[in-house]
Amino acid sequence: MKTFTLTLLVVFGITACNFKAGKPADSTATGNNNTASASNNEPAPAKASAGEILGSFVGPFGDNKITMLITKADGTSISGRTIVGGNDRPFDGTFTLENGVYKIVANEPGDHKDDGVFSFSVTAANPNEVTGTWKANDTKRPEKSYTLKRKEFQYKTNVGHWPQASQRALKESDVENLVKDELVTMRNEIFARHGYCFSRKELRQQFEKADWYVPNTVDIKGYLTDIEKKNIALIKRYEKYADEYGDEYGR
Repeated sequence: MKTFTLTLLVVFGITACNFKAGKPADSTATGNNNTASASNNEPAPAKASAGEILGSFVGPFGDNKITMLITKADGTSISGRTIVGGNDRPFDGTFTLENGVYKIVANEPGDHKDDGVFSFSVTAANPNEVTGTWKANDTKRPEKSYTLKRKEFQYKTNVGHWPQASQRALKESDVENLVKDELVTMRNEIFARHGYCFSRKELRQQFEKADWYVPNTVDIKGYLTDIEKKNIALIKRYEKYADEYGDEYGR
């Protein structure tokens, strides 16, 4: 339903995630370009559209997990977003193609304390891996290295502990015997299926352990189905009951 074409999104703990002008569509490679350098040994200019490096890449980033979305790579310009620890940040930069290797330098806006500069490369022969470094604008912070693997976002209704919350209208009997923590997880699984970037650390860490979870956006209102909206309202109502009457019912 929502497989998108991703532009370079480098995910920082991860990050303002609101790149969702359409969820990642198709990140299929469009071919390799191994143009040799000119006789003056200058880097070969990048081809007009480096489609093979577009997409979502995920991996460790210090103590966090990062998702990098590369959403545009035309001419010599590249754009994307990264999500790290719930922090979604855009980046823009330039790239060249040297001996079959895309070399990218991209800057975050600089108006956030965690902004910095990404330097990374992607080989045309293996466009499913990104390797590079990130240097914070704050010179006191150490440089970070990362190796990220391509991971395509797909909206799936059959993942999670309570997939029925995205498949059908829930009945009161589905939720009335669940404790508060279970209700919270059930409700947030709906958001996670849509690639929502959680700002709450405990939720972010919880879902980052799931193989099916790929953070993609902080705005999912336009993607929730009518069934999911109704189920969210029902679950929230029972979360409130659990708060008010939990002790009385032994929960």
